[in-house]
This record gives sequence, structure tokens and C-alpha cells, in this order.
Amino acid sequence: MAFYEEIKANNRMTYILFFVFFLLILVLGIVISYLMDSYIIVPIFVIFAIIYIIAAYYNSDKIITAVSHAKPADPKQFKQLHNVVEEMAIAAGLPKPKVYVIQDTAINAFATGRDPKHSVVCVTTGCIQRLTRAELTAVVAHEMSHIQNSDIKVMTMAAILVGLAVLLSDFLLRFFFWGGMRGRRDSKGGGGIAIAGIVLGLLLAILTPVIAQIIRMTISRKREYLADASAVQLTRYPGGLASALSKIKNDSEPLEAANKATAHLYIANPLKGQKIWMKSMFATHPPIDDRISRLQKM
Repeated sequence: MAFYEEIKANNRMTYILFFVFFLLILVLGIVISYLMDSYIIVPIFVIFAIIYIIAAYYNSDKIITAVSHAKPADPKQFKQLHNVVEEMAIAAGLPKPKVYVIQDTAINAFATGRDPKHSVVCVTTGCIQRLTRAELTAVVAHEMSHIQNSDIKVMTMAAILVGLAVLLSDFLLRFFFWGGMRGRRDSKGGGGIAIAGIVLGLLLAILTPVIAQIIRMTISRKREYLADASAVQLTRYPGGLASALSKIKNDSEPLEAANKATAHLYIANPLKGQKIWMKSMFATHPPIDDRISRLQKM
């Protein structure tokens, strides 16, 4: 079936992108070590990144719900929502996640949490009020798919790798700015290898943050396609998600609780009307029209 092919293709592309990501950071680390004539700086950055990853990973659900002004959904007031979440959890073979709502008339939703046992599915009140039950089910299935596919882990790792790349690049630029490469240049007698290392270091310091961000956004878009395909696998009804995405596309109201740090979590970009430089490469989500077209072919 078409959604199985979508799932395989998107997983394969994610692995390739992560390989390029790690390779980029490895090359940057080697260049820094060469220019500084020391191999202890990069491990220090890696240890710092690991500590940061662990802290963010184990508190992701609390951090995201607090930043998004999300509140636990009362089981009586939001009975249908709880029923839909439970149905999709059973279909996915996962424990029922915590259910949260954001008081906002914009149509959107997100999932977060370090694993299925500590996951959260959150929807806006606009979803509940403006979507049919089939459309709401499709949206919840999309978010449940993010949990099932470990997308929170994937995007957390991508964000950390971007942060590490930026830290290393910033360190390298400061190193150049303060004339730190003088000792390396003098010790090597200004040879061709030293000059090539300096040029490569400058190029990597400038370009790595941009390249890393492009890779991160590409991974984010691929995981959205994957969640769409997985949602169809859960509901067996691509029309529900296509219809929900169509309503989201035509909803011009921005989600006030969202920001640039959390935008990638939502089913569609919540920052309406935002101008994005080189939009196709730096967008957190694929074009909705493209997503609808793929769903209609399933």
C-alpha cells in the first residue's frame, strides 16, 4: 500500500540526513582540533551536549506544555477528545498519552514527551470546535504517529546537533577573531597545509550553522510526511487528514501560544504570515498542498 512506501522512504531519508549531520560536525571537530593543536576541546563540547540532551529529554513534556500554556483536558468537558485519543492509542498499540488543550480558536495540535509512557497529545480548542470527529481523529492519529515513530527523540537529537554545531562554529570564529591560529601558523611555518586548514576552518565556521539548520528543517519536513502516512495507517482514511489540513490551510489565525522554538512540533506551522528566508529550505513543515496531494493518492 502507498503509505508503507511513504514510511520506508521517509525513514531512509532521515537516516541519510543524520549521517550527513554527524559527518559535518566530525569534520568541524577535526578542523578545530588541528588549528588549536589540541584534541581535548571537542570532547568537552560533546560532554556538555550530552548533559544538555539528558536534561531536555527528561523534561521535554513539562517544558513544552508550560511554554505553550497548555492545560490538562478535563475528561468530562472534553469527553470526545479523550475518546478519540484512547481509540488512536489502541490502534497504535501504545498507552494512552496525557491529553492537554490550548485555549485558542486556531486549528492546531502537537505531541511531545520522551517516550510513549511519558507522552502528551495536545490540541487547541479550535480543533475541537471546528473539526468534524473524523478530522479530529485524523489529527490525533498524526500526533500519535509522532509518538509511535519516536519523532520527539529524532527532533530533539536534531536540535541538539544544531546547537552543538553552532557552539563549535562560534568557538572557531572567536578563535580566529582573537588571533588564535597564529601559533598554529607559526609552528607550521606558514605552509600550504596550515593555510588550507585556516581557510577550511573559516568556511566551516561560517557555513556550518546554516547547513545544520537546513538539515534540521529537512528532517522535520520528512517526519511530517512520515506522520501523515502513519496516520493513514492508523485510521485507514486519508480523506479525514486531507480535509483537516485543508481547514488548517484556510485558517488565517495565528496560534498565540506558539513561537519559533516550538513551531516544528505542531501539525502545521502555527506562525501564520511569517516570512521565511529561502522558505523551501528553512520551513519547519512541507507545503500543505503537497501533503494533501500525497494523501489523496493513498
